[in-house]
Amino acid sequence: MKKYAVRATVARALSIAMVAVAAACTPLQVVTHSVSQTESNVPAGQYTLDPHHWSITFDVDHLKYSRFTVRFDRATAQLDWNAGGLEKSSVTADIDAASVDTNVPLLDKQVKGSSMFDVERYPQIRFVSTRFERTGDARGKLTGNLTIHGATQPVTLDVVFNGFGPDPLTKQDTLGFSAEGSFSRSKFGLGTWYPAVGDDVHVRIQAEFVRPPAGA
Repeated sequence: MKKYAVRATVARALSIAMVAVAAACTPLQVVTHSVSQTESNVPAGQYTLDPHHWSITFDVDHLKYSRFTVRFDRATAQLDWNAGGLEKSSVTADIDAASVDTNVPLLDKQVKGSSMFDVERYPQIRFVSTRFERTGDARGKLTGNLTIHGATQPVTLDVVFNGFGPDPLTKQDTLGFSAEGSFSRSKFGLGTWYPAVGDDVHVRIQAEFVRPPAGA
């Protein structure tokens, strides 16, 4: 009986120890958070793209089989938020063309080369907003000048303002947006591989902007 009692005591001690270890590895508090889509609540000022929370992808028809998607790994952007909200604010974004990532190394080299982006001559893809037309609460059409491969054309994006609030982890004022649109790549002198690769390029963007602390 003593042997069984010892075993039970040891098992209980091990169980308590495992619970303690699990508790030490588990956050004590689940982060709960809410944001506001009320644009008047957003402090005016300059916001920069959060380097860790954004994505920009282009997708294009591939032989009628699928929409082949590429992403970009390096970009910067600045949002000038003014009183009056979306209509009174503007954004400028720069994408490093050489950061294009197709997940196919040989194709990456071709896309960066002279037959497509020609990143040696045209290292940046740039978007500068020119006007915003509201289509609903916290949403609208953002038009701007897109420059790729040395050519500039107007492009319109459907934008949703997802919300504003202090980031619960960094405490920085943060705004979030989703956007999508399309453009004709041939208008930018990028007709290579057509019609095997389609002309219509679909753009998808997710972006968070943060306001640097005072004095930063």
